[in-house]
Amino acid sequence: MEEKRLPLFVLAGPTGIGKTELSLTLAKALGGEIISADSMQVYHGMDIGTAKLPEKDRQGIPHHLLDILSPAEESDVTLFQRLAKEAMQLIRKRGRLPMLVGGTGFYLQAVIRDIDFNENARDLVYLQELTDRFSQECDPVGPEAALRRWDIAGLSALLLETDPESAAIIPPENVKRVLRALEFFHATGEKISSHNAREKARPSPWLTGYFLLELPREELYERIDKRVELMLGDGLLQEAKGLYFRYGEKLSRTAAKAIGYQELYGYFRGEYPLEEAVRLIKRNTRHYAKRQLTWFNREEQVIRISKQKKSTEELAEEILARWSALIAKPS
Repeated sequence: MEEKRLPLFVLAGPTGIGKTELSLTLAKALGGEIISADSMQVYHGMDIGTAKLPEKDRQGIPHHLLDILSPAEESDVTLFQRLAKEAMQLIRKRGRLPMLVGGTGFYLQAVIRDIDFNENARDLVYLQELTDRFSQECDPVGPEAALRRWDIAGLSALLLETDPESAAIIPPENVKRVLRALEFFHATGEKISSHNAREKARPSPWLTGYFLLELPREELYERIDKRVELMLGDGLLQEAKGLYFRYGEKLSRTAAKAIGYQELYGYFRGEYPLEEAVRLIKRNTRHYAKRQLTWFNREEQVIRISKQKKSTEELAEEILARWSALIAKPS
């Protein structure tokens, strides 16, 4: 007889849509603990710009995978997957429900599908060859000094030649993923796009309720612009300045790319005025939300929940009814 799958609750949606307040209401109703599926909330000191919920506002609901890394440390999906699964195990031991909440779609998928990232398929010699061929150290003082200036066009052309399917979906500026795709092919002879497609097709080991919050794009963008203004009023400028001057070139490549911070670093370096930095934060956040929507639109198992003109209580009632119906079915 097939072993019954354990339940996993997922609440997803683009940045700025309002997942946090709803997640607290749902966690109280379900006896859940929240695992943050946000690629930047893992960092200490990056609070305002990542919309991290302060501990005093968590209403006694345990939150996991917040403030677990220094901004000098790198983070990636494989680390998140391992830590999220460990947190899920601890939550279940306490007799509570694991709840993944966030907008980083790849992180969510990694846990939901229990993707095998085949970390043994490494070729560090080839990776160094790519680094030597396509990059050089940056000159500026500040966080960017720890990074490299990459020949993005050259890397993209090589990936297009090696794995056209991956080249079509990996943003060229995401050098880390481009390098991984090239390294994977060199180490295994298999396209990483084929590997990922196979992993994505795997059935989830969990009984998953994957709820996706939605809003019309224009309304979402208005919320994003207003939230940026609120972040600035709450002290984002001062928070970013503290990180910039504390970590300097030690800021990790991952943390240095965080929207809301990277734009202000340009202002601190004198590249443009503050007004331009604010404009860039709003624009880049909207662009990020658009990429999130593209990702979620490809997900087939999501339960879409319109947030338009609904209160938190109405949304919670709708989701709880759908969740009850889901877990009542034989798994």
